[in-house]
Amino acid sequence: MLDNTLVQLEELVSELLQQNQAIADDNARIRAELRKAREDNDSLQLAMMEQEEKSSATAERLQALVRRVSESRASA
Repeated sequence: MLDNTLVQLEELVSELLQQNQAIADDNARIRAELRKAREDNDSLQLAMMEQEEKSSATAERLQALVRRVSESRASA
């Protein structure tokens, strides 16, 4: 009876070790995916900031052109 219990315990320990390894592998994969997602997020935020700067500069140039045209029309 003790041998049977010992065999069952060994099998359970083996299963638990396999499950633990699978969880550790999943954890490592998820951490790598999270690191990549954070890097992508940082890149996207930087690109968005650059785009906002360009958009702001374009809007300023357009406003300056509108002012010039308005001033030109007012003095004509």
